[in-house]
Amino acid sequence: MQTNLAPEYQHTADGLEAEAILRKCVHCGFCTATCPTYQLLGDELDGPRGRIYLIKQVLEGVAPTRDTQLHLDRCLTCRNCESTCPSGVQYGHLVDIGRKLVDDKVPRPAAEQTVRWALKEGLSSPLFAPAMKLGQSVRAWLPSALQAKVPERRSAGVWPTRTHARKVLMLAGCVQPSMSPNINTATARVLDACGIQTLVEPLAGCCGGVKFHLNDQDAAHVQMKNNIDAWWPHLAQGVEAIVMNASGCGVTVKDYGHIFRNDPAYADKARRISELTKDLSELLPALMPELQKQIQPQHAQQQGLLAFHPPCTLQHGQQLKGGVETHLGLLGFKVRVASNEAHLCCGSAGTYSVLQPALATQLRDRKLGHLGEMQPQAIMSANIGCITHLQSGTDVPVRHWIEMLDQALPSP
Repeated sequence: MQTNLAPEYQHTADGLEAEAILRKCVHCGFCTATCPTYQLLGDELDGPRGRIYLIKQVLEGVAPTRDTQLHLDRCLTCRNCESTCPSGVQYGHLVDIGRKLVDDKVPRPAAEQTVRWALKEGLSSPLFAPAMKLGQSVRAWLPSALQAKVPERRSAGVWPTRTHARKVLMLAGCVQPSMSPNINTATARVLDACGIQTLVEPLAGCCGGVKFHLNDQDAAHVQMKNNIDAWWPHLAQGVEAIVMNASGCGVTVKDYGHIFRNDPAYADKARRISELTKDLSELLPALMPELQKQIQPQHAQQQGLLAFHPPCTLQHGQQLKGGVETHLGLLGFKVRVASNEAHLCCGSAGTYSVLQPALATQLRDRKLGHLGEMQPQAIMSANIGCITHLQSGTDVPVRHWIEMLDQALPSP
């Protein structure tokens, strides 16, 4: 796709990157077939190809409008289009640039600004945990819309105390410890059973994804650099990997190398951090010998049929497909993925379910409909946002797959 950059974007990093991405697009339209918002709305401008044209117009000097902003806001950034695209268009990076350019020129209404500020400041704040605890204590009296965002309180279980020569770092996450604390402890217990010690660096905080995708990229860069600085000393001490059990955080940290590629002080460090970052499912092949020794197939089968929803940040953002269901199946678990639209987003998409609740609810119910056809005993996923969003629409338990694996291990 030929692009003639406006003078203000010529020779800028954003302009040059966007132009290189646009040149790969042959406007074939394959992407529209797998775009969730295009499927719901049927509007070309609410599909990847239409949004690409809108961003191209802005780069060529056409003044964006609130409608431009709305069509970009409606994008889930699920990156399903990247999995479909035959030309390798990096749409996720392009839409980040497009949103930044549009927001620089189109002011948002005060109410919209307030909600976005509350999300980007609140979710990564130290006050989030006590606020969530308070919400859980009065959950029964909350309006249904708020109840959907406040999961019932669950026990975290016991963190393992053994030490091992093999060690990995794990990002605790900003919302996961208070919303579903058992995910982190289950991760540590499973790795401990395989002879690997899980370390959590207390100075590492939010991955930066929330602020970055809410277009506060400068603040997100500060969070990201803080994590790089906090983790860097551990690399010299021989940690094997930086493990992510929330695929949304994983896809962000794996992008640090790209985000800081032009930063002379952080480019090399960021690239190394991204190289060491692994989704938890990427460890499964190496863990299998130990897990097969300890998990009796009958214990796995006792959990009944488990439906697995692969998050977009796992299957499209990280291009990791089939690993969870394949390896759990080899351990005796009965795992199935929906036979229809397993590639489509559930509607969680970070803060999307708050900012675009109508579309998010339609996508959630559509996803639960396909999963419910299997009549599973539980639904599994790999991202706290997906887990919470899906649970808000069903009475079937929704859990992280590592929790189901942990349950099948013998008690220490």
